[in-house]
Amino acid sequence: MILLPDPIWPVVVLAVIVFGDGLLTFRPPQAIAACLDGVGFPREWWWVLAVVKFLAAAGLVAGIWIPGFGAAAAAGLVVYFLCAAVAHLRAGYIGRDFWLNCLGMLAVSLAVLIFCFVV
Repeated sequence: MILLPDPIWPVVVLAVIVFGDGLLTFRPPQAIAACLDGVGFPREWWWVLAVVKFLAAAGLVAGIWIPGFGAAAAAGLVVYFLCAAVAHLRAGYIGRDFWLNCLGMLAVSLAVLIFCFVV
C-alpha cells in the first residue's frame, strides 16, 4: 500500500465531489431527499451524512501531504457507500438512485483507493 497518493488528481476530484455532496446534504434537492426517505434514513440524522462527507473530503486533501490520511479517507468512503448500498437493498429502493448515485460513487471511491493508494 502506498501512503501518499500517486497520482494526486483523482484524489482531489473525489474530494471536490464528496464536499459538494456534503453541501447538498444540508438542504437536499428533491432527488436526494427522496433517496434518503426511500431507504428509511431518519431526517433528524441527515446532518450526520454531511459531516461524514466533509471529514472524508478533508481527509482526502490532508492525505496529499500526510501519509496514510488519504488512503484511510478513501477506504472510509468505500465503507460508507457499501453501507449505503446495503441500505438501498434492505429497503428495496433499487431504482436509478441506487444504480447511478450509490453504486457509481462506490465504484469511483474504490477506483481512487485502488489506483492511487494500492497499485
